[in-house]
Amino acid sequence: GVSLHKMHANVRNRESLFGEYIFKYHPTFKDTIKFYDRDETSSIEGGDILVLNKETIAIGISERTDPDAIEVISRRLFKETDIKLVLAIDMPKKRAFVHLDTIWTQLDFNKFLVHHAFLGKKDIFMITPGSKKDSLRIEKRNETLKRVFSRVLKSPITMIPCGGDDAIASDREQWNDGANTLAIAPGVVIVYERNTITNKLLTEHGITVLPMTSSELSRGRGGPRCMSMPFYREDLE
Repeated sequence: GVSLHKMHANVRNRESLFGEYIFKYHPTFKDTIKFYDRDETSSIEGGDILVLNKETIAIGISERTDPDAIEVISRRLFKETDIKLVLAIDMPKKRAFVHLDTIWTQLDFNKFLVHHAFLGKKDIFMITPGSKKDSLRIEKRNETLKRVFSRVLKSPITMIPCGGDDAIASDREQWNDGANTLAIAPGVVIVYERNTITNKLLTEHGITVLPMTSSELSRGRGGPRCMSMPFYREDLE
């Protein structure tokens, strides 16, 4: 299935027209289930949606993704897929943290890259199917991401700080999309080569780093994950 997004900014809604025609007319994709569509009323954007495993998805409540949209897509995911839990993570509504994947990405089954501002406790809403048809059960927690993910994934979690322990380096490399990695296999990620501190830390934690040049790409905002769209996910479990 696919989530075809209603963008937050009107000027960007033209972008999803390409997706609309691909998933409507292309013979390979025309029968794809849509969990969300571009003509919905509330906005949701792909950078806020991260698949943790085949039963769990994390979605950021950001300046560009509305809580209403998360409820809509949650109902459809519960109905059409094996997803059993949606973690809605409350985020600061500011430009530096535009999407969840700009401050946190998954590197391996139990390793994550995260901006230092997200190492503490956050409001996280645990969304599961309700007892009645199309209803939702929503439970608010104030916990660290590490604790929640350890419990949900049933495994000890390693959180690697983007830019290391230096707050200035962390902010600088996060702004240059240092936390926005694209995992193409467990423990194998594409990164921007300019974020040298973060990339060194990843290597030290056993992650295979595939750097790409980024002097021009990073000016337009968006890292390797921002510029990708997975059409198929291999079942690794």
